[in-house]
Parts: sequence; C-alpha cells; structure tokens
Amino acid sequence: MAFYFGRKMIRKLPGVVIKTAHVPHPEISEGFGARGRVGDICRSRGFKSVLLVTDETLFGLGLHVKVLDSIRERGIRCCVFHGISSEPTIGIVSDGRKAAVSCKADCVVAIGGGSVLDSSKIIAAGARHPFVPIGRFLRKFAVLKKKTLPLVCVPSTAGTGAECTVGAVVKNKRGVKGSTVIIGLDVVSVILDSELMIGLPASVTAWCGIDALSHGLEGLLADVKSSDEDVFKSRECVRLVLDNLPVVLSDPANVEARQAMCRAALYGGNAINTQLAGYIHAFAHSIGALYHIPHGKAIAWCLLPVAMAQKELCRVKLAELAAHCGISDENEPMIASVGKLLDSIGALLVRCGLEKGCGFIRIEDYDVLIRMIDNDSVNYSPPKIFTDAEIRTLLDRIRLGS
Repeated sequence: MAFYFGRKMIRKLPGVVIKTAHVPHPEISEGFGARGRVGDICRSRGFKSVLLVTDETLFGLGLHVKVLDSIRERGIRCCVFHGISSEPTIGIVSDGRKAAVSCKADCVVAIGGGSVLDSSKIIAAGARHPFVPIGRFLRKFAVLKKKTLPLVCVPSTAGTGAECTVGAVVKNKRGVKGSTVIIGLDVVSVILDSELMIGLPASVTAWCGIDALSHGLEGLLADVKSSDEDVFKSRECVRLVLDNLPVVLSDPANVEARQAMCRAALYGGNAINTQLAGYIHAFAHSIGALYHIPHGKAIAWCLLPVAMAQKELCRVKLAELAAHCGISDENEPMIASVGKLLDSIGALLVRCGLEKGCGFIRIEDYDVLIRMIDNDSVNYSPPKIFTDAEIRTLLDRIRLGS
C-alpha cells in the first residue's frame, strides 16, 4: 500500500520529465523502395563514411543491398555490420561501436526492426564517445556530452516506432534487458519503405500493428499535457491501424495499406516520446519477460482488459477518438461511442488471431508479476494508479480472457 500512495504522488512526474528531454525531429521519406534514397540523403548532408547496421536475417535476404548500393554510388565509403541478434547484448553493441570507429563513420544507417534500431542508437552514441565504457550508455538516462553520430533509420517492421524514439533496450552484462533513454540522440532521417514488409509473416504484421495501436491509444490516455499536433498524431495512429491492418492481413502485397501502417508506427513512436505509454505496456513487459512472450502478442492480450479498467476515467478521450476514427458520430452518446471503439479494437484482435485467455499465466506467479508491473509503471504517467488488488483482478481477466 505504501508503494501505491508513493506512486500516486509522483504519477505526473514522468510526463513532466519527458517534456524536458530533446527528441529527434527527423526528415521523413516514404514510399515503396524508398530506402534507395539513402545515398542521396547521406550526400546532401555531407557524410563521407557510413556504418550500415542490420541483422543476419535481412543481410541474408539481401534487403540491405539497395541501401548499400545507393550509398556507394554516391562515392561514400560504407562498411556493413550485420551482427545484431533479436535480443542484442552489450557485447554485440560493443562490436558495432568498434566497427564504426574502425571505418571512421560520421553517420550510422540502421535497417531493421526494433533490435537493430535500438542497437544502432547505442552504437551511434558509443562511436561519438569512443572512450566511454558501453555500459554507461545503458543507464536509465544516458546524458551525452555530444550528440550521437547522425542516424538514418529504415524500419523493416511497422510497430515499435523505434525509428524515432529516444529509448533503447539491450541486454546488460548479466543478460538482463535494460532500457535507457538517450539524451542527445540525433536521428536526422527516417525512411518508411513498405517494400521491406511485403514478405513478413502474418503474425509479425499483426502483432507489430497491435503494438503500434497501443502506443497511440496509451499516449492519448496518459496524464500528460499534449500539443494539438501530438494528440492528432496519436489519434491518427489508432485510426490508421484500425483501417489498414485488416487490409494487409487479407492482402499482404497492398502497398498503400503497408505504407499507412508505416506511418501509424511512426506516429506511435511520437506518442512514446511525447506522451509515454501506460499500464498496457507495464503488464505486457512483465508478462512477456516472465514467460518469454513476444512483445506485440503480450500487448494484444493486455490491451482490452487494461483499457476497460480505465474507460470511465477516460471516456471523453475515448469518445473523441471514436469520432476521429469514424466509428461513431460526434453527437452520439458518450457511452455508446466508447463501447463502439472498444468493440472495434476487440474485433481487430480476433481478426489478428488472438486466442482467448493466457493459460500460461500461473496464479502462483501473481506476486512476482505485481511487483514487476508496479516497478515498470513508475516510468509512465497513467490516468489512474492501480492498487495491487486491482492489478491482481486484471491479471485474472487477462489469464481467463474475460
């Protein structure tokens, strides 16, 4: 109970702190095959030597080649580091920094999913500060004396929004995932290329899309003072996913819908930077970590139960979101609008193939999960602070799918 009252007292603090942090405002290029513009972007900014960072999968598929060729065709030196794994470690990031220093990189180009993008942020920070131990960049806040090397980010999935967020997650020396906020991150350009996503498995498309939707939704519900632009982007994030995720699941080669999903993920990343996440993420992070569940899938299981628990407090914001998404009329009763919105999200989760309930969650693990959820929630400014008893009830609903 002491934790509850302490957490309640500092509920708004993370939202105040995030407003003081510098966030990137990159130029955006988008379109099918748009990654072929990287060379022009690098030349226009005067870069002389580039480190291209990707993972083994994309490297094996040759999806980096268009980027590599575009850079070299502009007479710019380019070295490739493709050692990023799905769960990058401090050792991998250290090797990436060595590669950047060795090729005297003045820019890092990252092509890949969240793991590649997060690793590249720390590589770019480490290369700018080559004598600082890599571990220092994994602190809760990594405040840099100088900005990171400039980054050009090319996401290969539409979900995490990591192409523009100031956060990064990497395993530390103990093998534990640690998150950091990089104060001084310099993302100069983001390229949204639907060509990279055409061949993704349906499950990856689905759960990445739900992750993006959760960023927009939680950003809107957070107890954070937001600009009109940030509110619009978060609403658009939700609308774009609701409208386009069913399309790409039925027609994976639909370029327009894929590009719309890329834009949704970018707007979701903006929500993380400016409005933070909330209890959906606190539950999903904890359940995912304890049971090794992919992040997007964990988000999908937690999304509706947590949103339902906050709907009375957030009914105005939810009704406005429903109207923005075209789900309800502005003159419709608020309770009906909120119900339609949550029903639409529920229908999308079913369309994505979400199973009802999480049988793998064990009641005997609740005490551990509650502590994890409490600790993770401190990073956010949710509209309501849950007591441990309320968290236990929500765990029951997530486990049973009720």
